Amino acid sequence: MIDLERVERVAAERVHLRERVPGRIGGKIVLITGGAQGFGKGIAEELYKEGAMIAVADLNEPLAKETAAALGERAFAIKADVADEQSVADMIAQAVERFGGLDVYISNAGVLRAGSLDELEKKDFEFVTAVNYTAFFTGAKYASRVMKAQHAADPNWIGDIIEVNSKSGLEGSNKNFAYAGSKFGGIGLTQSFALELCPYNIKVNAVCPGNYLDGPLWCDPERGLFVQYLQAGKVPGAKSIDDVKRFYEAKVPMRRGCTPEDVSRAILYAIEQAYETGQAIPVTGGQNMLR
Repeated sequence: MIDLERVERVAAERVHLRERVPGRIGGKIVLITGGAQGFGKGIAEELYKEGAMIAVADLNEPLAKETAAALGERAFAIKADVADEQSVADMIAQAVERFGGLDVYISNAGVLRAGSLDELEKKDFEFVTAVNYTAFFTGAKYASRVMKAQHAADPNWIGDIIEVNSKSGLEGSNKNFAYAGSKFGGIGLTQSFALELCPYNIKVNAVCPGNYLDGPLWCDPERGLFVQYLQAGKVPGAKSIDDVKRFYEAKVPMRRGCTPEDVSRAILYAIEQAYETGQAIPVTGGQNMLR
């Protein structure tokens, strides 16, 4: 259980902490799900450099501990299964217990199962939905409770809930409907949460990265997207993983994949911009543009 009275008390004491910690977001408490690898790890590294205190939450506890230890003394690891509501509630409570509050909640954990309507099984569809969509709801539910208490203690406080969405949340994805559907839904949640939480100075935004072609989601030799897309025949005429990679690089006007640094810059913008909420920010090298 989270002691909300304690949160309010600590929040009042933390009013001037940001001024004492150097960096663009110095002193802010940040929790990142799926923070042990991929985009999550890269985001944790970039935000730590900017003065944040980082809770690295991941189902892979040993890897989370390794990532947190590499960051430094302002970081620690939490084992969390975002598909389990109690685990999410416990995750938030652990972050609050360690740091005394929560300023930025980044819902980054995500999974993907590709396949056609004839190939994809219902259990795989539900797995993707549980991690990519429902977990954003449960994370926002418990994170916002803490944030509301902080706002009550300090009306000038501003918090952020940020979903690491995808370019697949901006347009459909052939034979990848479970993932795209969950990401489209995430933008709907982002806009709805933003409207509800505005009175508490809690901004809610989504960042929509392009393909992280050098990350584990794509490059894993067994379950990576290059392998899945090759096997699913998603890229016409592709005979190898290299063919699939070249196909996706050619789709980007800037001729490269997205990186954690690119995503982190968008997240920093969302945090620093006090007048931005309910947005889905593309970080796609020009592949997807706002309509």
